[in-house]
Amino acid sequence: MEYENNPKSIKYHVKKYLINNIDYYKGKEVLDFPAGNGITSRILKEIGANPIPMDLFPEYFEIKGITCQRVNIKDGLPLNDKSVDAIICQEGIEHFSDQYVALKEFNRVLKDNGILLITTPNYSNLRAKLSYLLSESERFNTKMPPNELDSIWMVNTDISDEIYFGHIFLIGIQKLRTLAKLSGFRINKYIFTRVKFTSLLFFPIFYPFIFISNSLIYLKNIKKNSVYNFETRKQVYSEIFRLSINPKILISSSIMIEFIKEQDYNLVAKKLKSKHKNFGIT
Repeated sequence: MEYENNPKSIKYHVKKYLINNIDYYKGKEVLDFPAGNGITSRILKEIGANPIPMDLFPEYFEIKGITCQRVNIKDGLPLNDKSVDAIICQEGIEHFSDQYVALKEFNRVLKDNGILLITTPNYSNLRAKLSYLLSESERFNTKMPPNELDSIWMVNTDISDEIYFGHIFLIGIQKLRTLAKLSGFRINKYIFTRVKFTSLLFFPIFYPFIFISNSLIYLKNIKKNSVYNFETRKQVYSEIFRLSINPKILISSSIMIEFIKEQDYNLVAKKLKSKHKNFGIT
């Protein structure tokens, strides 16, 4: 209860989201991965969903009456194709060493038009951008850059040979959007959580430069890439541009996105075109 009722915790915002969307989630099969201490699985059960909790270290799972299965995303999910209606990946993607593989696996087990909710620390807000500029750390004046002393959150070879990494693989909104798109997902909506005060202070100083810079990049590239037709370039680059200048993303503490599965991941490549010449072409 401490976290789910605290607006500073992402669990509070996930709970609020689930309650606001109870009509969708009620009666649905929902994968909760990584499940952590189980709060989200418990909330899912309370609103009438059927939670399927999995985690690399299910020893952390505290909810009685629900079983959490030990799963390493690198080995795949022990679920059939298109067997779940929704997936909640809460504060997990930043711990995965191969995020593209994880997203493809989410796509495999998710039904067509199913929902993938991802939350992750916001590596695209202004505080994070400045912190990376100064020290390649997620928090300037607070944390060292990722390293082998501070970034190992759990290692227990008696339980698993895998290392549970900390925030070594933090991901920003643009890379997350691209990897999700290449895995068969599209952004349905961005859900604002709460303001990061430091980013809010930086906003009036840096936003004009961000807007002008991204506008120039957009205009330059929409004319440049001749591999795709103009309408395709406009659609993709416009979405990227809007994310780049979105004030809510620039000042929010967390990224919280609801994705929709729009196609199977193995069909995505068939619609892509090589930027460079294909093999055998001179």
